[in-house]
Amino acid sequence: MEAVLEQRNEVRSTITWPVSVWLADANRFFNGRSANVSRTGAYIKVPMTTPVRAGQVVEINFPRSQALAMEKGQFARIKTGTVVRVERSGMLENAEIGVAVSFN
Repeated sequence: MEAVLEQRNEVRSTITWPVSVWLADANRFFNGRSANVSRTGAYIKVPMTTPVRAGQVVEINFPRSQALAMEKGQFARIKTGTVVRVERSGMLENAEIGVAVSFN
C-alpha cells in the first residue's frame, strides 16, 4: 500500500468540462476533459497517447459557452501551468491518463 500526502492548499471543485491541452514539444493540441479545478491547478484526463510528462509546461484551454463568451468578451480561458503528476495506471479501461497541473 502506498501513502499519498495531500499537498493542496486550495479547495477543488469537481468540474467535468471539455478542455484542449497545448503541448509545445508535440506542436499540437490534445482534447480531454477536466475532472476537478481549483484556483491554483487542475486535474485533467487526456487520451493515453498524449506525450505528456511531469515538469512539462502546458497551456489548458477551457472553452466558454456562447453566453459566457459574450459576457467575458472571450471564447476561452487559457491557463498556463506545469505538469506535476501523470497517472497512467488505472486509466486503461477508458484509454485515458490523468494529469495534475499547477497553474503558473
